[in-house]
Amino acid sequence: MKKSNLSFFAAPYVVWMALFVVLPILMILVYAFRDAGGGFTLDNFARIGEYLPVFARSFLLALIATLICLLIGYPISCFLAREGAQFQRVAMMLIMLPMWMNFLLRTYAWMSILENTGLLNRLFSAMGVFKVINAVFGTQIEYFKMINTSGAVVLGMVYNFLPFMILPIYSVIVKLDPKLVEAAYDLGADSAIVFRRVTLPLSLPGVLSGITMVFVPAVSTFAISQLLGGGKQLLLGNLIEMQFKGSAYNPQLGSAMALVMMVVVVICMAVMNRFGEGEEQAVML
Repeated sequence: MKKSNLSFFAAPYVVWMALFVVLPILMILVYAFRDAGGGFTLDNFARIGEYLPVFARSFLLALIATLICLLIGYPISCFLAREGAQFQRVAMMLIMLPMWMNFLLRTYAWMSILENTGLLNRLFSAMGVFKVINAVFGTQIEYFKMINTSGAVVLGMVYNFLPFMILPIYSVIVKLDPKLVEAAYDLGADSAIVFRRVTLPLSLPGVLSGITMVFVPAVSTFAISQLLGGGKQLLLGNLIEMQFKGSAYNPQLGSAMALVMMVVVVICMAVMNRFGEGEEQAVML
């Protein structure tokens, strides 16, 4: 196919990217450096210092959720890659099945599970867990406080974003040449050495992709923290939303926050990608 024909088919994609990606970013840049009167200012960035605890909480919870997804997703990916094709297809369907449901509906379901009178607390009550705890420690616990906590927010992140960790890691591991592992065993390496010197370095591109795909939406989420955190676990996404839609309407400050968040995320991703390139070069050497 000629290059001109390819350019013709790519034109709608270019227009879409320009309208819904490039243009919004340019608008954020313009608003971030303007005051309410339209003049140039840096006060929006100076005020961000007032919200450093929110930035810190957002990145901390996102890092925790990303680490948990990695600890869960990597073993699952390795297990799936070693199974037969039929099992892999069924497992992939089960992993992706929750993604076919609306994001908010999945989060609302966790609300009903974690709330004080929710499914888990009713189950613990029926099993007599609270009676045992009260008898041993002399307390009067009627339920476990799970909703409106940082743990609930992290749980929501892990549940919603775990497939984004599993899929890229699985797609890399499943394509690894099994002869490399066999050669390592033939040379006397045990399972731990094979994993550390062969499997892990070769799967690093999938790991970095999974970290990126989980960390970026986790650090900017607002629906999960709003529903499972009950507004008590204010994250960066909630703070930015408040500047555009809430009573504290200030799109200039919200744009500055969004711009700073994008810059920090890009820097983090660049550092991780640079680390991945160094690991790959070390493996090749």
